Amino acid sequence: MDTQTKENIPVTTGKESHASGLSTLHPVADMERVFDRVLDRFFGQRWPSLARWSNFPRVNDLFEEMEIRLPSLDVVDRDNEILVRAEIPGIDKKDIDISLTDNLLTIKGQSSSEKKEEKGNYHRQEISRSSFARSVTLPGAVDSSKASATLKDGVLEITLPKLESSKRRSINVS
Repeated sequence: MDTQTKENIPVTTGKESHASGLSTLHPVADMERVFDRVLDRFFGQRWPSLARWSNFPRVNDLFEEMEIRLPSLDVVDRDNEILVRAEIPGIDKKDIDISLTDNLLTIKGQSSSEKKEEKGNYHRQEISRSSFARSVTLPGAVDSSKASATLKDGVLEITLPKLESSKRRSINVS
């Protein structure tokens, strides 16, 4: 691994269990699907869903307008490991917190910027801060002591080696 282009990020672990066990891969998209299903059941398939009207704001658009960041996540279940990728452009390594409790992975981050511009009598100052937190239930048990994370070009990659009991095995049919 090229140490000049990738930065290592610590992964913290905990022993408490996550009670819900629900997957939170895409909470906004999940809310939209539930909303669509409820309207379809209530009105039937003949009635147009309000969420499908072109002038009706989608939930993702509302979050974007409020400057709430929900990074996209990929979870890749490989034979011997689970790989999680998150798009977090503009977030520094020092502003990322990754934790693992049982099989619940949580990624938190924050960013802030301050811009000042002064020209003659013109003064402008913009300060922005944003933060996010995403959690995902992993598809198998992992060895948290061997977890690693890297950040390169705004993409966070977390590699979580599977425990022996969670590794994929082939079963021959006789």
